[in-house]
Amino acid sequence: MPDWTDDEGVAASPPAPAEGLKRWWPLLLAVVLAAGLYAWLGRGSASGDVLHVGSQRGGTKALMLASGALDGAPYRVEWSEFPAAQTLLEAIGAGAVDVGMVGDAPFQFAYQSGSPIKAVAVQSATSRPRESLAILVPARSRIVDAGGLRGKRVATTRGSVGHYLLLRALDAKGLKPTDVRLIFLAPGDAKAAFDTGSIDAWSIWSPYSGTALAEGARVVADGADYLSGYAFDAANASAATAKKTILTDYLQRESRALDWARAHPQDYAEVLAKETGLPLDIALFHAKHLPMARVPVDAAVKAEERDVVAQFRKARALAGNRSLDEAYLPLDQGPHDAR
Repeated sequence: MPDWTDDEGVAASPPAPAEGLKRWWPLLLAVVLAAGLYAWLGRGSASGDVLHVGSQRGGTKALMLASGALDGAPYRVEWSEFPAAQTLLEAIGAGAVDVGMVGDAPFQFAYQSGSPIKAVAVQSATSRPRESLAILVPARSRIVDAGGLRGKRVATTRGSVGHYLLLRALDAKGLKPTDVRLIFLAPGDAKAAFDTGSIDAWSIWSPYSGTALAEGARVVADGADYLSGYAFDAANASAATAKKTILTDYLQRESRALDWARAHPQDYAEVLAKETGLPLDIALFHAKHLPMARVPVDAAVKAEERDVVAQFRKARALAGNRSLDEAYLPLDQGPHDAR
């Protein structure tokens, strides 16, 4: 037992817990603050050598691994997987992920909603393959086009390219979003609802569309008729500045990977199938239906993005009014224009 004495050496009672805490609190606080500062400084120095990249199912991770584009990179890539652009963008906005490739519609939806993100690179479809983004109905459905969706239960993911396609297709038929029973679901939940007949139609993208089509679904509106096919590398605004050097290098490697994937769809599909568990035929469908290449942020891109935002606002799905010019911070314009 400790020998507690007072200042004159006379036996004394041990300090009460509160007194002990007061006595040690300054030292404890100093230790905690020092440890926190050390961890923060350590994270800052290490983060320059690590790029946190988000990948949607069937997306960037398989592309970069299959192409070998990251071979010899002077930094480490840590991957995070997401089912859709919405959750990926949430992680980017929160700073948990530095960068990830998403469709232009979900990017604009998140940006106008106030997310601290920047478009640091742009890709465009080099051709307009059909069925990669589409509104689908079951084989037995009597719906033949978007006009037949009036009063029907239609599922998509809020703020996604599927959401945008649905708005465009309805608008083209003179319908408003309120003319359908719009149900927002994650892709996996929407697939289950589609299979059980809980919904009448599904606005969805590849590789989910490829799976549904292989099981007998039909297309009633095709994204190739309504969308330009842009995609963005979205980066956390702080990371775009703090990690500019390695992020620029990564984007250049990604551009080369996109070129490789267009020339080697079978090789890409084989790695994609292993990474995602997709059947090889569905992985090949996905590889052949997304021929993308890097393009510059030019007047054509900005005009299309104004239309995207206008369509969401017209549907009263967006209330934000952020400057579109401030959304772009291009770090790699790419070696060529694919359009």
